[in-house]
Amino acid sequence: MTLPGDERGGARPVRDELSVPDPTAPRGDRRPAAAGPRPAAARASFQDMWRELSPIGRHADSGGYRRYAWTAADTDCRAWFRTQAEARGLTYEVDRNGNQWAWLGDPAAGDAVVTGSHLDSVPDGGAFDGPLGVVSSFAALDELRARDVTLGRPLALVNFGDEEGARFGLACVGSRLTAGRLTREQAHRLTDGDGVTLPQAMEAAGHDPDAIGADPERLARIGAFVELHVEQGRALDLSGDRVGLASAIWPHGRWRFDFRGEANHAGTTRLVDRRDPMLPYAETVLAARREARFAGAVATFGKISVEPNGVNAIPSLVRGWLDSRAADQATLDTVVTGVEQAAREYAGAHGIDLDVVRESFTPVVEFDHALRDELGRILGTDTDLKVPVLGTGAGHDAGILSGTVPTAMLFVRNPTGVSHSPAEFAAEDDCVAGVHALADVLEGLARR
Repeated sequence: MTLPGDERGGARPVRDELSVPDPTAPRGDRRPAAAGPRPAAARASFQDMWRELSPIGRHADSGGYRRYAWTAADTDCRAWFRTQAEARGLTYEVDRNGNQWAWLGDPAAGDAVVTGSHLDSVPDGGAFDGPLGVVSSFAALDELRARDVTLGRPLALVNFGDEEGARFGLACVGSRLTAGRLTREQAHRLTDGDGVTLPQAMEAAGHDPDAIGADPERLARIGAFVELHVEQGRALDLSGDRVGLASAIWPHGRWRFDFRGEANHAGTTRLVDRRDPMLPYAETVLAARREARFAGAVATFGKISVEPNGVNAIPSLVRGWLDSRAADQATLDTVVTGVEQAAREYAGAHGIDLDVVRESFTPVVEFDHALRDELGRILGTDTDLKVPVLGTGAGHDAGILSGTVPTAMLFVRNPTGVSHSPAEFAAEDDCVAGVHALADVLEGLARR
């Protein structure tokens, strides 16, 4: 298919007649979108979209984003995605799991090249984690149209739902459901901090929760998936490179530690008479840091729940969640085992009961080597430079899909290394370099 340009050097508003809706999708909007204006340059395209998206879900006090799955902010983000698809004459659809797709070409043709990421956030998260990949996908398409490229394979852009897991406690829900790595029954048991179940939240947002589940037919149409993401570390900043390739995602998981003691009065209960679960929890937090440092891994207690949660009350329950990641499985096992052993020793010393539950786990993900090497050749030819290859400790939708379809990732330099924070940052020149790299990759993959 051809991506035409207009007389001014931009892309003219012509609907792609090769785009048809997916007749197998069980629910959601499925219609060819109306044609609209297409920006002429990647930089202008990126700037325009970034300005439109940036205010959505931003918290006035923290400056961070609260774009949680199936909330009003999420709805606004999803409307933004649809608007972008309509402006480009793409076939827009929502799959059974609430993931959004924008197609250029016939979705049923197969061997499609797909790119995209997510638009939701962690609590008070940064602007770039997820949205950079989605905005860059549309901007890369605009760049291909400006180049007047003819593609031989369908191209799709995707926004996966609930990647961060900020509301229901499980990451990558949309892609997990699609890949069959989360069942409908498991998903229906997910509950947020206010007691709202995932089905209730989906239904309130207008999506059928009974339709969710594995979608092998959709995945079978994908020949390659490439996700662009801001780097969540400083490897590229230290090497001086704007863009890098991912090698693998570290194995990682989440464990819940329940320390159960005895509630009592904070002012009248003698120290020797207390069964205070906060004490072994605090010692376990320090143990996690120590174990991770010795092993060259990372371990974090970043979430805590306390009952009865009163200033003048000794807690009856302290529940903490451990997130741990390492370069290999053996190291991760060593860290988590060490943390649990220390926690049990501390709990025993204070007369506290302890339960440890593994809530989620993802083994090491090696991205498709052939696809990664092909991306390296495409980018190397364009820049005459060797593109750095680096691992990551962060999970991604690309990692979830990697067991079913060939996947790869591009990283854009983050000069601070800060992520999941309002301080997360990427310079505009680096973002535009990422758009050009993604456009090169999509052109190289989809032209053949």
